[in-house]
Amino acid sequence: MEKNKILVVDDESRMRKLVKDFLIKSDFEVLEAGDGEEALRVFEKNKDIRLILLDVMMPKMDGWDVCREIRKSSKVPIVMLTARSDEMDELLGFKLGVDEYISKPFSPKILVARVEAILRRSAEQLGEATVEAGGIVIDKNAHIVTIDGNPVDLSYKEFELLSYFIENQGVALPREKILNQVWNYDYFGDARTIDTHVKKLRFKLGEKGDMIKTIWGLGYKFEV
Repeated sequence: MEKNKILVVDDESRMRKLVKDFLIKSDFEVLEAGDGEEALRVFEKNKDIRLILLDVMMPKMDGWDVCREIRKSSKVPIVMLTARSDEMDELLGFKLGVDEYISKPFSPKILVARVEAILRRSAEQLGEATVEAGGIVIDKNAHIVTIDGNPVDLSYKEFELLSYFIENQGVALPREKILNQVWNYDYFGDARTIDTHVKKLRFKLGEKGDMIKTIWGLGYKFEV
């Protein structure tokens, strides 16, 4: 069985080793980063990371900035680690989309228990981990798309857009609704951004791209 992959980000090597040792004992796979910039590089190369333990105070790029960057493209659970116990810090963390906030010093056993609880909750929220339509298979946990067994390289937004189409197959979807659901904001002005992404997505899907039907004057519909 594949192990859940955790990214531990802290500029203190002793802290990383302590957390890593306890996570490995609990059967997790652990990746490490010593600063914010390294954390983003590691995350970019490992899209199957299931959770990030992120220190706040670090050189080059602090935890808040790392969190902001990751939240632009991912909803991966983030646990912030900090030496401060400041209510304003906690409020900022939750505003940025942090899932948990733990103050140092902490019990490694309690940390592992919280990690396990967050992953369970995350799995429940994901619901069905795999969806399929017309030979297109989407693995939400691994963030992988295959067509007839062959992997397809999609950007984050292309992945989200395809997932939304398949989950709503047969339904006429207005551009405004697609933008609100996939881009997570109310969009004002023209909707050319959605048309551009659909064009790229169709190209990458090859023959399967014909399943994305254009509804002139409204938006799109996914049909097998």
